[in-house]
Amino acid sequence: MLDDLLGRTALRERIDELEEELHHRERELEAERERRREATTARQDAEERVNRLEDRIADLEGRVEADANGGETRDLAFRREERLRGTRLESVLSRLESFDAGPEGVLTAMIDGTVPDELADLLSDRTPLLRRAAPCLAVADDAGTLAVALRPPIAPDPFVEWGATPRIEQSWFLPTGEHAVGIVRADVFALGRFDGPERVGFEGFESDVKGDHSKGGFSQGRFERIRDGQIDDHLDRCREALESVEGPLYLTGERAVLSELDDVARITKPVDATGDPEPALDDAVRDLWTTTCYGL
Repeated sequence: MLDDLLGRTALRERIDELEEELHHRERELEAERERRREATTARQDAEERVNRLEDRIADLEGRVEADANGGETRDLAFRREERLRGTRLESVLSRLESFDAGPEGVLTAMIDGTVPDELADLLSDRTPLLRRAAPCLAVADDAGTLAVALRPPIAPDPFVEWGATPRIEQSWFLPTGEHAVGIVRADVFALGRFDGPERVGFEGFESDVKGDHSKGGFSQGRFERIRDGQIDDHLDRCREALESVEGPLYLTGERAVLSELDDVARITKPVDATGDPEPALDDAVRDLWTTTCYGL
């Protein structure tokens, strides 16, 4: 009775109502987080399929060209294919740099399209392999003892150069000097500032972006408009952070959103990094500084 007189009963009932509503909102929030995780996984799976299809297309194009040349190279395959990073990459680059073929004995060429005639003469019927590996840095000597292609993370402009040793620059393959690496997904952003391989700064954030559409609550069209608006707001925040970067900026992330920000970066590269901002950035950095090596 005292509680009724003091108004406590009504307050307690209101507290119970609010606690029940809080629990309901928490369940909704957790469901939304789960949908976001599922949507992110689905997007990353789609990007992996795109990458596999691009590799498959390049392989088929090589076979078509081989058929056009008489079919003699139909079953061509790389002697070896390996993804290199860290100390393993440094070791392979060191071996290439130590190769000495004598004056004008080794040819180095950065290829992003047509294979130079000089390189085609050296590789003969194995030339179609270069088109599959491109864009790539190709190295071959005039005695046929060395024939390799590397896909560098930071590709230089196309060139063709004869010399005693291969032309290899560390900055094409390894993190050097002051630079920044960013990762952008539809709902996640992270930016690391580096001095060589050492990270000296970090910032990141997540944005509230709706996951896949589920029945109830919103129509499909309204849901998509809301989600697109949330992504646009997220990308505006990302652009603001990226425009403050001084020095080279290498941007990674989802293929669909990278195209919205490629004007502020030196290079962009789709990656499959998932998770929270900081671990996603760590994965993206490892992926960025990975070189694929092909034995020709």
